[in-house]
Amino acid sequence: NNFRHLGVIHLMLPRAKIIDARREAMACCFSNFKQLFASGQEFTYSPEDIARYYRSYIELMAHWDAVLPGRILRVQHEDVVEDLEGNVRRILEFCELRFEPQCLEFHKNQRSVRTASSEQVRRPIYKEGRDQWRHFEPWLAPLREALGDLANG
Repeated sequence: NNFRHLGVIHLMLPRAKIIDARREAMACCFSNFKQLFASGQEFTYSPEDIARYYRSYIELMAHWDAVLPGRILRVQHEDVVEDLEGNVRRILEFCELRFEPQCLEFHKNQRSVRTASSEQVRRPIYKEGRDQWRHFEPWLAPLREALGDLANG
């Protein structure tokens, strides 16, 4: 939810590098809907609320892109899945950090992870989950309708 605070973040840390990590709308919203989050994420409990939240995210990020040109790097999940190394290099270059081969072996890191994706970060990047939402597409009409044009990529 940091996207809501980019103005304050930029004021406090004017040289901060901001990475906008995105995922295709239907996949992103479905992923949120099937995950039972702790309190504070109530927008994930209904497809319409998730779509509304996703739309507000897209609109607010468009604002920050206009207000902070060149300060935000957009990274698309689907692109990372297709070309991990190319995208890791792009992110590191944006952050003015050097590439190290271990960056591609994130799944071997033993540090503690406390996110909904804690199991996923222990595996290499995989493509199988990319279109997982399509198995449930007949029941996701309310989500597709609420997303409108965003549902089509």
